[in-house]
This record gives sequence, C-alpha cells and structure tokens, in this order.
Amino acid sequence: MIVQVSADLTGTVWKIMVNIGDQVAEGDALAIMESMKMEIPVMAPEAGEVVEIPVQEGDVVQEGTPVVRLKV
Repeated sequence: MIVQVSADLTGTVWKIMVNIGDQVAEGDALAIMESMKMEIPVMAPEAGEVVEIPVQEGDVVQEGTPVVRLKV
C-alpha cells in the first residue's frame, strides 16, 4: 500500500531528509517545511520505504501537496 505524506501548511520545502529507497520509522522527519520563518517537520505517519519524492528543496507548496510517498 502507498501512503501519501502531504504538507500540513503552505510554505517552502526547506530540506528533504530522506532519499528514495530509505526505510523510515513512524514519527521520523521526512522533510522540513519553512513558513513565516518557522521550521516545521513533515513526519512519517507510519513505518515504510520511501518510493517517491515529488518535490524538491526550494519548492513552494500548498497545504495538502504530496511531499513524500511511502510503501508500507
């Protein structure tokens, strides 16, 4: 099953913390968003393997935009 992890807010993708193929645990930081000079982590909702990263560092995204897709 593929789980889509989306941005919780509108902002800039400041740092991507994972690579395709990485194994992540529930609660791991997948990316860091920057909005209004605050850094907000995008967390893994469950354990899985990173299969897609549809954004790049520096991209401005809207709330709900897919940031990482996990195979669980």
